[in-house]
Amino acid sequence: MQPATAIGLMSGTSHDGVDVALIETDGESITRFGATGYRAYSEDERALIRQAMAEAAKLGNRSARPGSLAQAETMITAAHAEAVEAFLAANGLRAGAIGVVGFHGQTVLHAPERLLTVQLGDGRALAARLRIPVVFDLRAADVAAGGQGAPLAPVFHRALARQLGRPLPVGVINVGGIANLTYVGQHDLVAFDTGPGNALIDDFLRQRTGAAYDDGGRIAGAGRVNEDVLARLVSHSYFTRRPPKSLDRDAFGIWLAKIGGLANMSTEDGAATLTAFTAATLGRAAMRLPRPPLSFIVAGGGARNGTLMRMITEQLAPAPVETADAVGWSVDALEAQAFAYLAVRSLRSLPITFPDTTGAPKSMNGGVLVRL
Repeated sequence: MQPATAIGLMSGTSHDGVDVALIETDGESITRFGATGYRAYSEDERALIRQAMAEAAKLGNRSARPGSLAQAETMITAAHAEAVEAFLAANGLRAGAIGVVGFHGQTVLHAPERLLTVQLGDGRALAARLRIPVVFDLRAADVAAGGQGAPLAPVFHRALARQLGRPLPVGVINVGGIANLTYVGQHDLVAFDTGPGNALIDDFLRQRTGAAYDDGGRIAGAGRVNEDVLARLVSHSYFTRRPPKSLDRDAFGIWLAKIGGLANMSTEDGAATLTAFTAATLGRAAMRLPRPPLSFIVAGGGARNGTLMRMITEQLAPAPVETADAVGWSVDALEAQAFAYLAVRSLRSLPITFPDTTGAPKSMNGGVLVRL
């Protein structure tokens, strides 16, 4: 089958901006990795997303857009369109050269136990503005069938790991707002959300310092982990649940406020303890895999946090831990590339979710296609 040229778009749980990536793929192997791009959200746009997330907690209908949700969806759609238009212009590409855009949108509510997952973003409006076919709403079919609807990138991780040519099994970790882990074995593909990624650290630092994140992990690196608080944090019932399982970005916010004890800590010690929380839950998650991976590869914003990477490496020893950049992948664009890949699989009626990645009852296709 001839490869398609696809653009993937990702606005993750850290809601810092829109990642853009181009790949060529037939939906199985990746023929070529193209350029990548990024469109940051302004602070006002981030504030609107946070407001929409707070209001989305009350939703019972995934199509409803009360309050700030409608405004946020319009803004998010426009931001993604601007990101693609700037990307095309910067790389001398015509819209007609792109076969499909994979549009994840912005998750504002993820509650599969209520058969609800809500990603803001109007795929029809995006397709009309770009004049390119768009695949969007990629989680809904899986959740409607009883699956978790997340994580979605594992089938892409499998393609990458097979093309890498290193001995299997390999573990692929993405540390965004929430962290997830994919196990790629000879015949197995297992995945689940492991726990907090950057979200708790980011929110803590925003409250304490106004900073959006811990740049390089320097604040956490200057602190000391409070082992008593860490022990309370990792006692959350989520970590004893068997996968497949997934999380909403703010799943641990109430838990942290209830038992965390961060209010009495210095900023450095609080950041260190939350960073250790992310690393410890990844270590615990690795023990639930079919076999110990021979190596781990880390992508997402957390891969740029040196303190977190050191803690993850300690948790996952003796297996080596590398960043996606170190193996020739992309730390920053991996998820956007995944949604380009998933869009092509959706077009070609190939499964994007599986019983051992989301708990779906069977291997399932997904996504809504908007043709011009």
